[in-house]
Amino acid sequence: MKYLPLDSKIFIENRKRFIKEMEANSIAIFNSNDELPTNGDALFKFKQNSDLYWLTGIEQEDTMLILFPANPDPKYREILVLVRPNEIKEKWDGRRHRREEATAISGIKTIVWLDSLDALLQPMIHLAETIYLNTNENDRKANLVPVRDYRYAEEMRMRYPLHQYRRSARILKALRAIKTPQEIVVMQQAVDITEKAFRRLLKFIRPGVMEYEIEAEIYHEFLRNRATGPAYGSIIASGDRARTLHYVSNNEECRDGELILMDFGAEYGGYCADLTRTIPVNGKFTKRQKEVYNACLALHNYAKSILKPGITILNYTEMVGDEATKQFLKIGLLTKDAVKNEDPENRAYRKYLYHGISHHLGIDVHDLGTRTEPIKAGMVFTIEPGIYIEEEQMGVRIENNVWITRTGNKDLFENIPITAEEIEKLMKK
Repeated sequence: MKYLPLDSKIFIENRKRFIKEMEANSIAIFNSNDELPTNGDALFKFKQNSDLYWLTGIEQEDTMLILFPANPDPKYREILVLVRPNEIKEKWDGRRHRREEATAISGIKTIVWLDSLDALLQPMIHLAETIYLNTNENDRKANLVPVRDYRYAEEMRMRYPLHQYRRSARILKALRAIKTPQEIVVMQQAVDITEKAFRRLLKFIRPGVMEYEIEAEIYHEFLRNRATGPAYGSIIASGDRARTLHYVSNNEECRDGELILMDFGAEYGGYCADLTRTIPVNGKFTKRQKEVYNACLALHNYAKSILKPGITILNYTEMVGDEATKQFLKIGLLTKDAVKNEDPENRAYRKYLYHGISHHLGIDVHDLGTRTEPIKAGMVFTIEPGIYIEEEQMGVRIENNVWITRTGNKDLFENIPITAEEIEKLMKK
């Protein structure tokens, strides 16, 4: 790992929170993700199962976690299962965790090698009444590949058909949505690295630069500050390409007079930042560009002012839509007749703002959390309204990350330039 060691209390506390929600006399088993092939004998870069990482901090493949709070032997109430270090394999693929290293990361004292697990696990299963197994219940999931969690669930049901089974994901969806102060410390580090990259870009961008050169500057700044890398595929979209929400080709020239929309964020310690800024390629907004930018900023600030405990994402989105309608009338995108005659299921403002305003953020960029239940203190959200005008070949989006607390929002990006005047001043330097 490139990042500095995290405090194991993060993962100790996360396990305590999960164990508190388990039924009496139950056992929970978590698996790491698969190593996935690309072509030939190559593998994709390994990415740990987010739930397992949230509970342990371990990023190594072939890892398992077993939680059995009612185990008569206290030693086996928390078990971290690792692949046994192999001298030959390590010569090719690098060092694997030793027991003491894994304990330092996770706070788990009992470490068991994977090749000796079966004999240990079966007696514990026989003692338990209920087995918690994990699956991916992210509402945005689109992967139909039968990954390890699903294969393991099928195997367990075949071997132990008379046990009761429960979904770990249902608990984790609620718990992971609420960030602890220790988690926010790590997220703030990801944000601070992202800020450094943005300030670097303000000095670098000029007419004639290529989008991929900007992406390279971002990646350089991330790595030199110990980030794992980008939290997601960076979007560097100049001109009309800014209207493509997930534009990641990043292969065109940035021209004089255009705006450039940049959506990127660092990953640090397994946690993500998610920033969007839109700036003028030549360092100076035109009158119209500034008008649209300021309307987007007003919408951003309004959204931040109403995103509080008690509101649902659905109600929040509807209220932001009302404000977007007002802003779009002001800058001439909508007419009063268009608003008066709009379809309630496809409101007029949606022509110029066709995506959601906020999503949960954490270990995953689109992190676990509900859209229908009231927002709670401790959640972290993006706030990212946009204005996309086909007729003017222009796209503007402004995105910050906020931590919802009982005393108000904490904007994790509060130190990152956001007004048109701040951006122009820094680009002039």
